[in-house]
Amino acid sequence: MELTETGLLNIELQKTEGEKLEIIDEDSEVEKVVKALSSKTRREILKYIREGPKDVSSIASALDMTEANISAQIKKLEEARLITCDYSSGLHGVRKISKLKANQMLISF
Repeated sequence: MELTETGLLNIELQKTEGEKLEIIDEDSEVEKVVKALSSKTRREILKYIREGPKDVSSIASALDMTEANISAQIKKLEEARLITCDYSSGLHGVRKISKLKANQMLISF
């Protein structure tokens, strides 16, 4: 098997059908995506925020987990470029709001 210059896999993130958002083609970045998706908790987070942007507290409550654990999982999803996070004022400080970066992912071999 011969590897291309950019690696074995290409991942294309799409916002809507046919609209390309980003192509991830460096092996180290592809590995981050694959590792992020290997966790059931992180996949549950992705499913939950598919409905719309959510803050760490509501994700933790919905998944019956601690906010610290959810924050750690969100960090890995953000590093894999699967989600984006914004900050807004809350009742007790700043809230971290997570939302999906793309609606679809296409993996090319």
